[in-house]
Amino acid sequence: MPNLQGNLLEQLRQYTVVVADTGDMEAMEKFHPQDATTNPSLITAAAQMPQYQPIVDGVLKDARNDLGEGATDQAVANLAFQRLAVAFGKRILAIVPGRVSTEVDARLSYDTEATIKQARSIIAQYDTAGVGRNHVLIKIASTWEGIRAAEVLEKENIHCNLTLLFGLHQAVAAADAGVTLISPFVGRILDWYMKDTGKSFYGADDPGVQSVTHIYNYFKKFGYKTVVMGASFRNIGEIEELTGCDLLTISPQFLAELESTQGDLPRKLDPEKARALSIERIVVDKATFDRMHAADRMANDKLKEGIEGFSAALVNLEKLLARRLAELESRTPATV
Repeated sequence: MPNLQGNLLEQLRQYTVVVADTGDMEAMEKFHPQDATTNPSLITAAAQMPQYQPIVDGVLKDARNDLGEGATDQAVANLAFQRLAVAFGKRILAIVPGRVSTEVDARLSYDTEATIKQARSIIAQYDTAGVGRNHVLIKIASTWEGIRAAEVLEKENIHCNLTLLFGLHQAVAAADAGVTLISPFVGRILDWYMKDTGKSFYGADDPGVQSVTHIYNYFKKFGYKTVVMGASFRNIGEIEELTGCDLLTISPQFLAELESTQGDLPRKLDPEKARALSIERIVVDKATFDRMHAADRMANDKLKEGIEGFSAALVNLEKLLARRLAELESRTPATV
């Protein structure tokens, strides 16, 4: 029986692991999530907050020391941004008891070998810091190349979170590759359908909700170990409809709204019910993946848009770091 007492956030936690979708550690301390996820846009936003300036400055100084005085500010900024997400990740893990997701450079999304190389570099930084691999997820875009990289990494005990996921073909390919977790983007799917149709969608009719529900049921029906973490919400109604999903990563704004809202929150997704459903199994090789992706205009558009957006955020972060480095060195050249 559902719990009729308490707020929606308390009830959600009975069925679903709540993850904070933010780079703001103060928000994490307030809402006590099990895990946390970040992305380049969130890291860029956090890097500009005054309270996190010491983290940024420390990463920049270390990058300058490692590369030497002869390196350009741009080269130092490039190295620093690769390390900044790990620096934030380590601080986040002092707050959350579970896992933090740290993202591979989105500009490498179609390069399997480069993705593997950077993922190994990220996990090596966590290893050096004494952070157990069970506390880290490497975020990789759900391209065919990214999924193949994740397959290699998982065999090396490097756990992966396949992000920018919009279609069943991406989800099944990732699960077949043995990835730890996938992040289907609920709100971005809704955005696309609203723009494409000119219609509004609510509750169970929300196409983002329907997509994640289908993926969840498919995974439970066929016994995949890969878990589903719904992401990118536009309203708490989407979250309510996905109560029972393995994990949900939620922004501080919606965490606050859930916490301040009283009412009954019944479970919507259930593994036992999923196993009883009649679902056709599909085999997703590269040809099938490419065919299904080409046929799915929404997934095609949103994956491309997401990679371009995260790549642009990284370019902006590099510029921000280069400017900050110049400021530091103009003030205290002898100590940087």
